[in-house]
Amino acid sequence: MYAIVETGGKQYQVEEGRYVDVELLEGEADSKIVFDKVVMIVNGKKSKVGQPYVSGASAEGKIMTIGKDGDVIGKAKKIIVYKQRPKKGYRKKQGHRQRFTRVMISKIRTSASKKSAAAEETAAE
Repeated sequence: MYAIVETGGKQYQVEEGRYVDVELLEGEADSKIVFDKVVMIVNGKKSKVGQPYVSGASAEGKIMTIGKDGDVIGKAKKIIVYKQRPKKGYRKKQGHRQRFTRVMISKIRTSASKKSAAAEETAAE
């Protein structure tokens, strides 16, 4: 079972027990994060496609590392931006490394599993 979530203007395929590198997010290391914008859930014949999002579905995870200035961990591969105008003497070379947050996905909840989890929490209290 996996899900397609949207964050930072991009869509990512997430699966329980695996990590994903997403655009830089606010939060501390080892803190919990929830992705509410689930575009699609694939689970065999029980797959769901959202219009635009699947209602009641979410993906929960834990922030593993956060990219900080000067860290090699937490930055994507460097890209080179090179601009040139022919016959004008204009040249400009610029590099960029995008910072990211690594998130370990712990649980993918559908609307049915979200209701049962809420019932279990109220029963435990």
